[in-house]
Amino acid sequence: MTFSIGVVGVGQFGGQFAHLFNLHPGVSEVFVVDERPERAAEAVERFDLAGAKSSFEDLLASDVDAVAIFTQRWTHGPLVERALRAGKHVYSAVPMAISEDEIARIIEAVRETRNVYMMGETSYYNPATVYARNQHEAGRFGRVFYTEGDYVHDMDLGFYDAYQYSGGDRWKETASYPPMLYPTHAIGGVLGALPAAHAVSVSCVGVKDDRQDGVFDKDVSMFGNDFSNATALFELNDGGVMRTNEMRRVGYPSHIRESRFRFFGTEASFEQLAKVTVWQDKANVHDISEQMESRPSMALDDPSLANVAPELRDAFVSGLAPVHDSDRLPEEFRGAPNGHEGSHHFLVDDFVTAVNTRTLPPVNAWTAARFTLPGIVAHESARRNGERLLIRDFGDAPVSL
Repeated sequence: MTFSIGVVGVGQFGGQFAHLFNLHPGVSEVFVVDERPERAAEAVERFDLAGAKSSFEDLLASDVDAVAIFTQRWTHGPLVERALRAGKHVYSAVPMAISEDEIARIIEAVRETRNVYMMGETSYYNPATVYARNQHEAGRFGRVFYTEGDYVHDMDLGFYDAYQYSGGDRWKETASYPPMLYPTHAIGGVLGALPAAHAVSVSCVGVKDDRQDGVFDKDVSMFGNDFSNATALFELNDGGVMRTNEMRRVGYPSHIRESRFRFFGTEASFEQLAKVTVWQDKANVHDISEQMESRPSMALDDPSLANVAPELRDAFVSGLAPVHDSDRLPEEFRGAPNGHEGSHHFLVDDFVTAVNTRTLPPVNAWTAARFTLPGIVAHESARRNGERLLIRDFGDAPVSL
């Protein structure tokens, strides 16, 4: 069984995902849409795709079965809802949305249309999360009572170039995107290992930027945001605690590892730094760094990365790690480009499998809400000087669509 898909936005990541969808044996045709027609035409030629559509509206009116959205991060919510209600299955890059209302509307659209929705959260497949999930399922942590998830990506390490690439002359207006509205690489890596847990309240402190270069400047920002860093402390439904950091001004080698995690249980713990990861019990410390090490899937100077800042290229070339179950992936993916610590192949395969079997993917609408909404509420808490706020939960995903 196969289906056709249209990829919306074929810039830096969208083009690579169009290529992976085209390689997957569960996909029959791949079309692309981009606000720059020449970019769409280039992707069609480079990856031997089925063709390009003139607009998002044209794509929704066509007979393609699914849509994959790789547009600017604050645009996803309304586009996802429109695509679902147009009868399409939907894959969306992160975040799911930027408001509680947008999240609620997506969940309602999934419930009413019974179409597949998946948020492409890379950290769910991060080697650290995979390892911690396996250990948790085996009961080796005991009770997990404290966790940490950090997304530490300094603006100087490629983000200036990325925002200029996508934002044009007015890029500074959008480069001020609030860190806690992009929370899923931190939260998803923690909750992705603890499937029964979700956040119920939060207190967050934002750090105001002082670079004075027009980025994170309230007078310039379309979001009215001047926080470049933020730290949130969440209460979980099981009585545990989760702390996350979203940092955009930080002396840290984010090109080596931009998401990192810690889990503390009553019987064992797990801790990760940029190049070292350890599993600890009450008797000893076990260096498991090698199991977390992803192998390159392509060269950093590959021509397909010409439009990607050198500081960002590691995220495009990282392949599978020993902890990954590579046997479950289609043979066609062997040697294909990968990225974000080996997650891209699993993201595509899980969405394709969900559509073709009409089942819920791992990061379905309900799970995506639990990865996304806590950050939205955390940002509001930071705007209120750390006031503790409750977080709505949309409940567990249904057993089936």
